[in-house]
Amino acid sequence: TCSVIVQGYYLRQQNSIATFLMNHIGGRSSVEIYDNCIHFLVPLSRIIECQELPLISGQNCDPYATVSLVGPARSDQKKTKVKKKTSNPHFEETFFFEVTRSSSYSKKSHFQVEEEDIEKLEIKVDLWNNENLAQDVFLGETRVPVKILQSDHVHKAWYLLQPKGNGSKSKSDDLGSLRLKLTYIEDTVLPSVCYTPLCNLLLKSPDVKPISASAAHILGDIYRERYEAVLPVVRLLLYHNRFVPFVSAVAALELDNTQEANTIFRGNSLATRCIDDMMKIVGKNYLAVTLKPVIDEICESNKTCEIDPIKLKEGDNVGVNKENLQGYVHKVFSSITQSSSSCPPLMCDVFRSLRQLACKRFPADPHVQYSAVSSFVFLRFFAVAVLSPHTFQLRSHHPEPEISRTLTLISKTIQTLGSWGSLSKKLSSFKETYMYDFYKSFQEDKCIEKVKKPGVYSYREVQKRAQGKKRIGKRTFNKRWLRVTSRELSYHKHKGKEALCVINVKDIQAAEKLDESAFNRKNMFQVVHSEKPLYVQAGNCVEASEWLEVLGQVSRCNEGRLTTFHPSNYTSGAWQCCKNQSINAPGCKPCTTTMLANLQLDIDCDRETERIFSLLSSNDTKLQDMEDACASMAVYQGPQREQEEYSKFTIQEPKETFQTLKQLRNVMEELQRQHIIRNDTTAQYGEQQIHPDLPTS
Repeated sequence: TCSVIVQGYYLRQQNSIATFLMNHIGGRSSVEIYDNCIHFLVPLSRIIECQELPLISGQNCDPYATVSLVGPARSDQKKTKVKKKTSNPHFEETFFFEVTRSSSYSKKSHFQVEEEDIEKLEIKVDLWNNENLAQDVFLGETRVPVKILQSDHVHKAWYLLQPKGNGSKSKSDDLGSLRLKLTYIEDTVLPSVCYTPLCNLLLKSPDVKPISASAAHILGDIYRERYEAVLPVVRLLLYHNRFVPFVSAVAALELDNTQEANTIFRGNSLATRCIDDMMKIVGKNYLAVTLKPVIDEICESNKTCEIDPIKLKEGDNVGVNKENLQGYVHKVFSSITQSSSSCPPLMCDVFRSLRQLACKRFPADPHVQYSAVSSFVFLRFFAVAVLSPHTFQLRSHHPEPEISRTLTLISKTIQTLGSWGSLSKKLSSFKETYMYDFYKSFQEDKCIEKVKKPGVYSYREVQKRAQGKKRIGKRTFNKRWLRVTSRELSYHKHKGKEALCVINVKDIQAAEKLDESAFNRKNMFQVVHSEKPLYVQAGNCVEASEWLEVLGQVSRCNEGRLTTFHPSNYTSGAWQCCKNQSINAPGCKPCTTTMLANLQLDIDCDRETERIFSLLSSNDTKLQDMEDACASMAVYQGPQREQEEYSKFTIQEPKETFQTLKQLRNVMEELQRQHIIRNDTTAQYGEQQIHPDLPTS
């Protein structure tokens, strides 16, 4: 809900501003530039309730609302849930709309960019009666001009519903009334150089020991009660490829304080909040590929799936409904368990780290490596997306009540099927008898095996050079089926048959191209691991690249990965590439840096850092309390007292934490000074630089 005003650019630097727009606004077509600033904003609209809506055929209606931001060449529409049998519905729903010029606009743009005239924009709310099979009935509308909204003020009021287009076919006071809450906020984002100290301090967080003394952890600590406060930190760490080491360190800290394996990652901790936000950002396309086809099928079909005897309608057959629901559950569950090859590499990296940490913490529990991941994948990701597909852009609007009920039943079953624990414990989680009976109809063992089964990333026929295990005889190339999963690399004599050799993915040290001169063969690559290198010839150059990409992705987080490799083989007492005679000599060529694939993030780091600064500034009291707690703990050498103000924070090393807090304090004071300079009204329009102390970029 913000307008970003970026300052410190010369008016004459048209090319610099155009580049900034492409990098920071992500291809938005409507931008306004004036007073050396770039403006865009998102007004917030919250529908609270309606009163005295008209009766339909003498009965209470089933109302819902559509909310639109209308103006020249735009009409963004969103929809609320349907409220059943009421003339006084309470919606309590919030919607966001982005526009690209603030209400404080006063000067014409100096550049040829497409503009959006805020003077002509309106928030329009239409009330409708849901008719299911027939055409929905229009109940009334209200319009609020965006130009009347003041920045940083909440606009809350009752509005009389009007006829369509404010016509005169009926009296407006016959249509009922609507209560709206509208918010308009502007943020100020300074040039990038102003945020460098705070950004660097946050990005250094994964390297701080202990992790609780890092700037990112401190922010999460003082904002435990505000879930959304972690999001800008997550986005910043994701953009700079620092998320995995940070969340691994935070998860390790949480596991140290976890006493039982069956309670692993169950709470609303900093680790779970970070991973939740990461999955929502990174996993959008993954959800669309995995769930959207089956969600569309469920929403567009007319199959009834109600199995609660109390909610059955006249003529419903509970047996048929149960079969319909089972069919949908199987489709959704199969889509999830067969989707591992589509899972974004960054999510795989995080889950791989969680598995390793969980196994290290609870080595005697063989199932903890699965439960550590399934609690996120099923409970916090897929089950939530099934329950609210519109929230994850899988559907454009809220599902109808009957469909929403079906999705609720599917979501409950899916999260239980994907969880770990005894059957009796799972069944006891259902409060309803009908869900208890329904879940027992599934073959749980088979479902668990599907969850445990590793995803197969590639399985093709190749030419593999013999390993030379026999001392006598020429080494030859043989046809083999090479198979890569999330856990192992194996080769087989025939497809589907027992593996001749299995290499654990975590033992792979490098996967690189091999020079054609090594064996006089094209499309060769090598897999370097703890034993002898595996030399493989792919069917063509495209397949060779695909093999290297897959192997690089599954092994790129391995601790033992090499930084250099030999692009040829060792024969006749020397490496043929560098002629080094030691078989254990380090490689002579740098290894390929494996980058994250399928990760395209539209993130403005300056904007995110400004949000973090605003959060820290608004909670200066807690920062001071944390400083006082660190000072007291560092000075007092006796047994620590359970003081309420100290127990609110995670302080392992008071001196390290105090040092980070001081660094935060210094960078915040400097940023505050820059904001004060920016608000200096003595600056003249058209000056090359707003203020001598304000850096440009």
